[in-house]
Amino acid sequence: MVKMSNDKNILIGVSAGISAYKTCILVRLLVKDGFSVKVLMTENATKLISPLVFESLSQNPVHVNMFQTYNEGNIRHISLSQWAKACVIAPLSANTLSKIARGICDNLLTTVVCALPLKTKILLAPAMNDNMWKNPIIQKNLEYLTKDKRYIIIPPQKGQLACGVYGEGKMASADDIHKEIKSVLRKSR
Repeated sequence: MVKMSNDKNILIGVSAGISAYKTCILVRLLVKDGFSVKVLMTENATKLISPLVFESLSQNPVHVNMFQTYNEGNIRHISLSQWAKACVIAPLSANTLSKIARGICDNLLTTVVCALPLKTKILLAPAMNDNMWKNPIIQKNLEYLTKDKRYIIIPPQKGQLACGVYGEGKMASADDIHKEIKSVLRKSR
């Protein structure tokens, strides 16, 4: 059996954050560039944006539930992790960041991240309230992840946050994330 090249396969993880609307733009940019995109959402993310939106934009089923059946023929978290050239989580909530840093696999997204091959790059675009971003526990978890060269942090920006406060924690723009993905993939060839 000939293994298909996965150079254009991108997993997009969406955790609960109001900035998920920017992820729609990111998916559209990637598809326009010829990438094959599969979206994974946390259950809480589906309360902010419908999986149908990402399904329409990616032209692929959206994966939310670890135990939902699809005709993929394999164990879902393993087949998705092996399919991907890179994984991008945007927005990355404080909750999901902490789970990934500590190896907690209690949903499909965190389980797929844990199952990714060691060579797969994982780009993280945090988005959260300024106080959450500056919380020492979140910063320690972030520091822990940056020690592993697979993780690439796309830092949040300063700006008006969803809570009405001006501060650091605004997710990077879809264009900036898109450029970073392309740069990381170029370097990994």
